[in-house]
Amino acid sequence: MDADPDRNREILPLTGRHAVVTGAGSGIGAAIAAELARQGATLTLLGRRAEPLQATCAALAGEGHGIAVTDITDHAAVAAALDGAAAARGPVAILVNNAGAAKSAPAGKTSPALWADMLAVNLTGTFNCTQAVLAGMQAAGWGRIVNIASTAGLTGYAYVSAYCAAKHGVIGYTRSLALEVARQGITVNAVCPGYTDTPLLGGAVDTIVSKTGRSADEAKNTLAASNPQGRLVQPEDVARTVAWLCLPGSAAIHGQAIPVAGGEVMAG
Repeated sequence: MDADPDRNREILPLTGRHAVVTGAGSGIGAAIAAELARQGATLTLLGRRAEPLQATCAALAGEGHGIAVTDITDHAAVAAALDGAAAARGPVAILVNNAGAAKSAPAGKTSPALWADMLAVNLTGTFNCTQAVLAGMQAAGWGRIVNIASTAGLTGYAYVSAYCAAKHGVIGYTRSLALEVARQGITVNAVCPGYTDTPLLGGAVDTIVSKTGRSADEAKNTLAASNPQGRLVQPEDVARTVAWLCLPGSAAIHGQAIPVAGGEVMAG
């Protein structure tokens, strides 16, 4: 064991930091967890299903990581789960609100249930998790909150009005909270991926297939064509951006909504 923790922090800048990543069982969340672990953080992976969380956890670099199975839309359950995580691994210093879902429907056929579900998972879940850890960050005088929004939070896409509304809400919440905590050693930012090669992309692919009769590969190529780089964003692209925002040296990056989309959306 290295007796000099400052030396470890120079090599692995997030050593000693407890990071919570929601929706960490696959896709972007799993990639973020892996990148934060490589930077030295100790991880709590939060999600609804134990098996994928355990698989992600087992593959992480370092030791001391754990999982918490809970529904992010349940305020009390989230608070209890994150209290338990803090007791096991120390105060939460980094929160990545990644868990989300995307369902599509024409605006006129969007049911109240679909609308409520999109807001609950994508927006209220972000609020619940943030509120559960914010007081601890304020007490410590240090924290990093990164909300995974979407380019759908920066622009509009047809047939996903509820999802777009929720992700716009995430960005609004990010900016408001950033102003509140700006002098408290806490940064709050949003990362906005474009079409990313994850299981969540399947919904968009299925919609294109059902409406056009194209194959799944042709549908993926259609989505990739919206990216000026001509490719789908990879989970690791998003993970590296998130990890950069969590570093001590990124303290001046605050209240931002950063697209990771190959130039599809350019924030102004």
